[in-house]
Amino acid sequence: MRSNRGRDTKPELALRSAAHRLGLRYRVDTAPVKDLRRRADLVFAKAKVAVFSDGCYWHGCPEHYRPARQNRQFWADKIEKNRARDRDTDMRLTDAGWLVIRVWEHEDPIEAADRIAKAVRGRQEQR
Repeated sequence: MRSNRGRDTKPELALRSAAHRLGLRYRVDTAPVKDLRRRADLVFAKAKVAVFSDGCYWHGCPEHYRPARQNRQFWADKIEKNRARDRDTDMRLTDAGWLVIRVWEHEDPIEAADRIAKAVRGRQEQR
C-alpha cells in the first residue's frame, strides 16, 4: 500500500500540466475549506473551484472498476466508503459555495483542463 501515491500521480500531473498550459494558476493538494479535513488536488480559491483527480480503482469508476479477486468483501467495503466520502465531500463543499469538479484518471487531461478552465473563468466573471 505504501507504493500507492497520494498525490503527484501520472494522471494528476498530466491534468495539472494541461491546466497550467491554459494559463490557470492553482494550489496543489490543499484543503479548500479550513474546517473540512479533505484535500483537493487543484484548488482555485478566488473562483471557489475544487478539482479532484479520482483513480478508477480507488473511487469505483463505473466504467473501469473491477472488483478485487482476493479479500473481495474488504475491498468492496473500502471502495464503497471512498465513494461515500466523495459524496460527502461534494455536498460539504457545495454547501460552502464551492464548485466541485471530479476528473477520472482515464479522462483526457486536455479535455478535462478545458472543462476546468471554463468553470473557473465562468465563476471569476460572476464575481
